[in-house]
Amino acid sequence: MTVLNPPRTMFEVFKSLPEGTLCQLINNNLVMSPAPTDPHQKILMDISAQLFFYVSKNQLGEVRVAPYDVYFNRKNVYQPDIVFVAKENINKIKEDGLHGAPDLVIEILSPPTAKYDLEDKKDVYERYGVKEYWAVDPVSKQVYFFKLVKDEYVEAETKNAVIKSSLLKTEIKF
Repeated sequence: MTVLNPPRTMFEVFKSLPEGTLCQLINNNLVMSPAPTDPHQKILMDISAQLFFYVSKNQLGEVRVAPYDVYFNRKNVYQPDIVFVAKENINKIKEDGLHGAPDLVIEILSPPTAKYDLEDKKDVYERYGVKEYWAVDPVSKQVYFFKLVKDEYVEAETKNAVIKSSLLKTEIKF
């Protein structure tokens, strides 16, 4: 008879979920969400395609889109909508996801998860050194931009439907 050991931590529960499960570990709580809405997906595809082609063309690093696990610690494993990892940090990419902070994160806000994106996750992004954090409202196309300055996020002025990355020295219009 085979005896299976049940998971003892939320991290172990998270790691036991089937591949592709839309679930994040946020402050040691499993947060599940339904598939994104069509406006969310449209904005995600538009931004990620432009970013992917720019980063690839200029050989700047790697771009990944959700669902893609980003491991900050054993209590915080997120699936940001879009992440950019600079060439010099590629070693953080492992078979099961990214271990450590990406250089840039873009979240497309959804009503069920916007609070997490703008509060809990933003705090972790700041603490772990994500250099640029962009949050986009897919309906109004309002953009919130946070840039890491001396280990703290400073909110910068933005335009609707435009992401202007000082890190990548490019502008993405959607």
